[in-house]
Parts: sequence; structure tokens; C-alpha cells
Amino acid sequence: MSKVIVVGIGPGEYEQMTIKAANALKECDVIVGYTVYIDLVRDHFPGKIFLTTPMTREVERCEMAFEEAKKGQTVAMICSGDAGVYGMSGLIYEVSVKYPEVDVEVLPGVTAALSGAAVLGAPLIHDFALISLSDLLTPWEKIEKRLYMASEADFVICLYNPSSRKRHDYLMKACDIMLKFKSPDTVCGTVKNIGRDGEEIHVCTLAELREMSVDMFTTVFIGNSQTKEIGGKMVTPRGYRM
Repeated sequence: MSKVIVVGIGPGEYEQMTIKAANALKECDVIVGYTVYIDLVRDHFPGKIFLTTPMTREVERCEMAFEEAKKGQTVAMICSGDAGVYGMSGLIYEVSVKYPEVDVEVLPGVTAALSGAAVLGAPLIHDFALISLSDLLTPWEKIEKRLYMASEADFVICLYNPSSRKRHDYLMKACDIMLKFKSPDTVCGTVKNIGRDGEEIHVCTLAELREMSVDMFTTVFIGNSQTKEIGGKMVTPRGYRM
């Protein structure tokens, strides 16, 4: 039967892809994805048909995948990180109602919160909140409230999409909200280009983070009141007795 498999490819490095995800891409006929993500996998899967659409054309991308599957092909829709965390799996299921003859399967991947945390040390050992600062699909007022509530509750906070050319001051605005509840000395960290060429990490304070310039390829971690720096790494204790 025709099938669309939604595949989370992890942070971008082939070795950080799950075995099941890699096998799915080896066995499929067509790989569909955002142009940047296709470029990450193209060299590892020669002989495949690759189809892309740019950002903001996600619905068209999903329809393209189903139309290819209707031809009797197995199609992989790839997403960076995990397909179910700010990925395409939800939209694929929404579009799938128009294609009842096509099966859908979702394969998980390592999302940036987890791969970035591993690079920084152990910032997510305790409860944490994952929030995107992109207001493309979510009103900024709702994002502000989520930041406010997560900060008040003393969660470790991981931020996706912290900045862009149109949103160059959003990280600063987010830090201002968090500083209402968190100390300026709160341990924070950033990881840019996780698992890709040019990977960069920084451990800093919340006050320093407020003044930093980041981009869409950076994942930001803000500690809770217990988070500390150990040997240049960001660590949130869970509370084990020592």
C-alpha cells in the first residue's frame, strides 16, 4: 500500500540519526523536505528522488508527498530533530484526510532540546519547558504568557527559534520576562549548529544571555534556580543525595 513516512532526522549529522530512520530513508523511493534538510541527507542516500519546497510552503510539501505516494511509491517526509516536536507530523495527519488510500507512519528523531543538552552537559535533568519564540503561527502575547508562567514555576526553559532578521530582539524580550522571576546569575547556555559543521557552545549567565546575538540555528537553555556550572558545563541537579 502507498505510504508516507514522516522521519525525524535528528540534528543533522548522519551518525545522530536513529537506525530506524536511516533504514527508512534507504528503503523509500522519494524523500521530500525543506531545502536545508534535504541538503543534510542528500549525499547519504544516492539514487533517491528528492523533492523540496521552501519555508512557508509546508502544506504544499505535504500534498506533494501524498501525491507521490498515490503513484505507489513509499515517500519519506523528513524533518530536522523530531517530526512531532515543531515538525511536520501533525500537518501530515491533517492533510491525510484528503488521501485515505495512503498510510502514514511517524518515526521519531532526536530533537534539538536533547541533542543540544548533551553538548552543554546536563541542563534538562529536572522538569523543563520547551518554548518556541517564533510568532509566525503563535501570537507573541501567548508566547509571553508561556514564558511568564514557566519562569514563575522555576522550570528550566529551552527556547527554539530564538531570533531572526525580523525578530532580532525577541531573545532580549524573552530574557526581560524571565528576569522577573530568575536571578541575573542564572546559568544559561546556547548551542549553534548542533551536530553540524560550525557547532558552537556558550555557557553564560541570564544577564549575559540578554545581550547575546543568536540566530535560528541556535538553541537556548535557561537554567532553574538550582542549575550550576561544573567544569564549563551546564548541569541541573535532580536532587540525589551525595
